[in-house]
Amino acid sequence: MLRRALNLLRGFLGLFVSGLERSNPEALLELEKENLREQIAKYNDGLASHAGLCERLMSQVRNLEAEERSLRAKATANLNAGNREAAGQYALRLQSVQAQLQENRTQLEQAETTYRNLVKAREVAVTAARAKIENLKSAITDMRMKKAMAELTEIASGLVSNIGGAGDTLDRLSEMVNEERDKAAGRARVARDQLDFSGVEVKEAEQKALADQALAEFAAREGIALDAGSSPPAAKTMGPVSEAG
Repeated sequence: MLRRALNLLRGFLGLFVSGLERSNPEALLELEKENLREQIAKYNDGLASHAGLCERLMSQVRNLEAEERSLRAKATANLNAGNREAAGQYALRLQSVQAQLQENRTQLEQAETTYRNLVKAREVAVTAARAKIENLKSAITDMRMKKAMAELTEIASGLVSNIGGAGDTLDRLSEMVNEERDKAAGRARVARDQLDFSGVEVKEAEQKALADQALAEFAAREGIALDAGSSPPAAKTMGPVSEAG
């Protein structure tokens, strides 16, 4: 039971970590870059150790070559001097040194070949890793851009739908407003048709007659002759009636 619970917990943790990785791939890429730097550093440490081995073999080869030259010269000198026993000892040591020298040269050649292969393998691995990192950077950037474009497209799609819905509402509102406006115009027309303009016309004629009369009186008092075509003639004044004798 406990084992199943632990497995379930690990599963949940794995899902949580996977979700974090998906939501933030840049952080995961930086972590992988740091891991790559650490691996390169460890690889370089091993490569340096191997290079040190090559240097030790080269030093041994140089020492053995110097010893070989010295023993050959001593063996030759003793042999020419007739000292065969000493010459034989030098020749025996020379054989041993030559065998060691040959073995060290073989080891040095192999070590140098291995070193060059290791350097080449490192360069190939680093170049491939860097290319992969750059591709991942471009892929992440492209992913971010595509996600942003997808979100904008979804927003635009929803906006178009909302605008379409709002347009239907606005159409209905416009229809209602026009209907009410037409109704109001009809009511105004009906009310206007019900007005009695006969009293207004009589009142207007009365006002005009009073104005003409007032103007005639004013002209008579002032001694101004009015144009007969523009105003009614002034009222005639009656003289005193004489009594019959």
